[in-house]
Amino acid sequence: MHRIPRVLIAAALVSFSSACALSLRNPQISDLQHNPGRYQDRTVNINGVVTSSWGLPLVPYRFYKVDDGTGEVTVFSQGMRSPTKGARVHVKGRVGEVAVFGGQPIGLHLREEKLDVRR
Repeated sequence: MHRIPRVLIAAALVSFSSACALSLRNPQISDLQHNPGRYQDRTVNINGVVTSSWGLPLVPYRFYKVDDGTGEVTVFSQGMRSPTKGARVHVKGRVGEVAVFGGQPIGLHLREEKLDVRR
């Protein structure tokens, strides 16, 4: 009789901890902007639309901005390909910032680890 409540409590704890882990890995961009310290140097996944994309010829660095409807973040890529404006993308990357000034992050960005362009 006492086993059933213990099993239910254990199941609830497992599902709660899984939900917390998923929220750290799949945040909205507004979460990254409002709580940058929580995600600093963590790998996250974002989905959105590319609003701009740029790079220099013969330089292996590319930048593009992704908007998920809650905000926009710059993605830094060392790959040779860069998604075009309007492309729907899924980006896995590590959160970073250039500096913190007055408690506000400057240069919040993702360093791309994996890019999936969806059609």
